[in-house]
Amino acid sequence: MSDSHSPHDPTAARADRAAEVAAATDADVALEGTVAVDTAAGARVVTPPPAPEESRWSRALREIATGNAIISVLAVILALLVGAIMIAATDENVQATSAYFFARPGDTLAAIWQSVSGAYASFFQGAIYNFRRPEFATGIKPLTETLTFATPLIAAGLGVALAFRVGMFNIGGRGQMLVAAAAAGWVAFSFDLPWGVHMVIALVAGVAAGAIWAGIAGVLKARTGAHEVIVTIMLNYVAYYLVYYMLRTPGLLQAPGSSNPTTPPMKDTAVFPDLFGSGYNLHFGFILSLLAVVLVWWILERSSLGFRFRAVGLNPNAARVAGINVKSMYIYSMLISGALIGLAGVDQVLGTVTTGFSSGIDAGIGFDAITVALLGRSTPVGVLVAGILFGAFKAGGFAMQAANGVPIDIVLVVQSLIVLFIAAPPLVRAIFRLPAPGARQSQARAAKKKEAAR
Repeated sequence: MSDSHSPHDPTAARADRAAEVAAATDADVALEGTVAVDTAAGARVVTPPPAPEESRWSRALREIATGNAIISVLAVILALLVGAIMIAATDENVQATSAYFFARPGDTLAAIWQSVSGAYASFFQGAIYNFRRPEFATGIKPLTETLTFATPLIAAGLGVALAFRVGMFNIGGRGQMLVAAAAAGWVAFSFDLPWGVHMVIALVAGVAAGAIWAGIAGVLKARTGAHEVIVTIMLNYVAYYLVYYMLRTPGLLQAPGSSNPTTPPMKDTAVFPDLFGSGYNLHFGFILSLLAVVLVWWILERSSLGFRFRAVGLNPNAARVAGINVKSMYIYSMLISGALIGLAGVDQVLGTVTTGFSSGIDAGIGFDAITVALLGRSTPVGVLVAGILFGAFKAGGFAMQAANGVPIDIVLVVQSLIVLFIAAPPLVRAIFRLPAPGARQSQARAAKKKEAAR
């Protein structure tokens, strides 16, 4: 018998086939990856090559697309787009040209462009800069109006945002503003004090009144477990009717000799000074709001109290186990929150409405502050930007109504849509086809599980 293999020897065929597979595998491995050999079983395991490193620009774009800030920006853009549709739909010229749209579509499109562009141009000129003014000093006045409207919004938004960070929902901004305005106003028109001293005492009285009023909800939450939303809503009604009663009672807040529920004018020694002269409405309260932004940032990011606030907001049970007095944090947070919202009330009576105020002095700012805090993601800088944006909506909305006849209600709808879109990030991501946060990590984990299953 010959020692050479027969052409039909199955053992030889299997050996040749194994050699071919090994050669092919070695060639593929040389191109694609490395080989790990199990010496016990003789099996070859191909390790895939490492994934290419992500470039710096790609990583930055991915972080922007999956971050929270982009949701706020896109929410504003979406709301403005919906507002443009509503502006066009309510324009009389658009309605007239749409009657013969199929005959002359260009007329309808031109009317839509004129209505939307004209409205938003008026919005810009009423909120940022008026190019029709010959001088820069007069052209920039709309921006100062925006900052004036933003001043109480920033202060009140900071109060709501700080409560949010501790897991508290302070919806009692209206009541806290009313009692703060009543306290500051009473000091402002009742006493004759030197300039500066009078202003400081009125400021402290208003801030303290707002803190005490909000502190009631904090104490009830800590001692009895009463939900702060219910308590603050009820305190809004109590504050409103209490202030209204005081405005109709001679000797309390009502102006002497008047039958109207209004106060006397604030004395000049207690009024905030104008920042740029009497030709502009921007007052010292804006500086106080900026200082409040810095103070809240320091409290939340640099102080031990802020660390405890954030710990309680993230997980009160874990904070309690770590030795943090959760009940005290509830009380402290509501006191500071009420003080900040009280500052908004002081801004109103000492800076904006100095000729006397009524029970509508809050002007809905207490509820707008919730929107500002949500849009600002409960961060001090975010609240500052959101407050200025909403101040621009107020200033520009009046300009749109006066110049183009756009209903002011459309501005309110746009503000509401911003809240709606911010409250639904998946909707915004779906509209703009943005990746969800952690999508890349989830895909990587799924790929690893799939590879392990093989």
